[in-house]
Amino acid sequence: MYASFLRLLGRIAPGLHDLRHYHFADLPKDLAAGLAVAAVALPVGVAYAQLAGFHPAAGLYSSILPLLAYFLFGTSRQLIIGPDAATCALIALTVTPMAGGDPQAYIALSALLALFAGLFCILACVLKLGALADFLSRPILVGFLNGVAISIAFGQFGKLLGFTLQPQGIIPELSEFQQKIGQLHWPTLIIAVLAFALLRWAPRLTKRLPASLLTMLVTGLVVAVFNLEAFGVRTLGVVPAGLPALGLPDGAWHLLGEHLKPLLIAAAGIAFISFTSAMLTARSFAAKNRYDIDVDREFAALGAANIASALSQGFAISGADSRTAISDTAGGRTRLTGLFAASAVALVLLFLTGPLQFVPIAALGAVLVMAALALLDLASLRRFWQLDRREFLLSLLATFGVIWVGALQAILVVVLLAILRFVQLTARPRAEVLGTIAATPGFHALDRHADATVTPGLMLFRFNGPLVFFNAGYFKREALAAVNQQGADLRWFVLDMIPLTQLDITGIDALMDLQVELASRGVELVAAGRRSENALGITLQQRYPTLRKAQQAYRKTHLRAVEPAQPNEPPMAYDRL
Repeated sequence: MYASFLRLLGRIAPGLHDLRHYHFADLPKDLAAGLAVAAVALPVGVAYAQLAGFHPAAGLYSSILPLLAYFLFGTSRQLIIGPDAATCALIALTVTPMAGGDPQAYIALSALLALFAGLFCILACVLKLGALADFLSRPILVGFLNGVAISIAFGQFGKLLGFTLQPQGIIPELSEFQQKIGQLHWPTLIIAVLAFALLRWAPRLTKRLPASLLTMLVTGLVVAVFNLEAFGVRTLGVVPAGLPALGLPDGAWHLLGEHLKPLLIAAAGIAFISFTSAMLTARSFAAKNRYDIDVDREFAALGAANIASALSQGFAISGADSRTAISDTAGGRTRLTGLFAASAVALVLLFLTGPLQFVPIAALGAVLVMAALALLDLASLRRFWQLDRREFLLSLLATFGVIWVGALQAILVVVLLAILRFVQLTARPRAEVLGTIAATPGFHALDRHADATVTPGLMLFRFNGPLVFFNAGYFKREALAAVNQQGADLRWFVLDMIPLTQLDITGIDALMDLQVELASRGVELVAAGRRSENALGITLQQRYPTLRKAQQAYRKTHLRAVEPAQPNEPPMAYDRL
């Protein structure tokens, strides 16, 4: 009974199973990787808290219990959960107008947002919606994240120059920036330049200390030594010590009546984008290290992490690609890496919050700009341009959607783009006329291979997709267009049945209509490939197991070619396709 209970517990919480069977030989690597992750999580958590509109400690709160929750329920050995640039940008856009300038309401609404995002993730796990991780194509996701990166970078201009910009979108921010440029605060700008220099050159000076952490330490020291606060340089101020109280912030439930609908809409969007982005990271490292993850259970793990963040005074979180990469590079081998990182952050909150008060806001702005630049993926854009111009255009549309309508509204834009792309690919599959190339096996599309040739009077036609109600008309038009281009000498129209993975009644009717139309022109419809059990009612006289056999039969019958069919594979007459 006890053993059965442990097995059940291991299936529900894989982290407990890993803990029971932990190899202590992995402990040094996991501990070192955990400390490396914590060293990055500290400055990044504080910076992302600023981005989302929270006090610095909230970013650290969101890096403790969520990591514990993911350790228990996650299936990735390396994914690090925590504050994320895209998620924080979405939080700020969602909560700021609802809070109306009330800091307590802002905190409460953000916790509710994280709670609902977590519940949506768990519901998606129950409904087995892990396939949603594949719904957004990589070009669309890259375009969305590029737009978020540009928005984040522009949003830091005020912090770097010493004045405040209202977060209303890139275009209003640029207009406001132009009006306030005369308010430039030179000491703040000098600190920002120093921060950028440290972020740029620190990796060359030391590899033991993360650049973002070194930047916070050095700029904070400069502010403290030279008393730059007296000269108007803004700093974090006092950071409350201690671990967060468990439970939702005071007054959270009282805000539901007024803001329930927008919170639910925003939570669904954040859950979708966060999960898609997190799974992109998790799958990349799983493939690199040769193990599998369960995407449905990852939904539950991300949901539990968000609920844990909400109940510990934090905000919505996601997978952190940079911290995951650091964990992998540092040699982290198991999920205990995240547990060690959470413990290190907790110790800082308990005993080392004092020095954080001197960290300048300009340095955090520089950290966010560099994080945004790291999120910007121009290399993929160049690749999309080279491979498929339509995919490149979709990526740009997603980027400009974020810039013009905002990241939250752009979620609807990218989902719509994904749906339209899916419909386009499914409803308009590629139709090809095939030919042969001397000394090259197989059949090749004529429009892609100029040296491919055809047999006079014979057309080999391939429709690369299912033949169902939403593309039956398109199939018929493409087939007849190909016939019209062939000329009057066409005798056989050979249809490759292999790509027709699905055939419904509308598709069958389209085939029957095509057969009638071809017969009126003196052309016979011939099938090659598998027999479709769904194509009842289509009467054809010729069927061959392969395109090659159909070609050989036509040459033998009409051209008297010296290419006899193999004795063990004779042409097959049939009545039903």
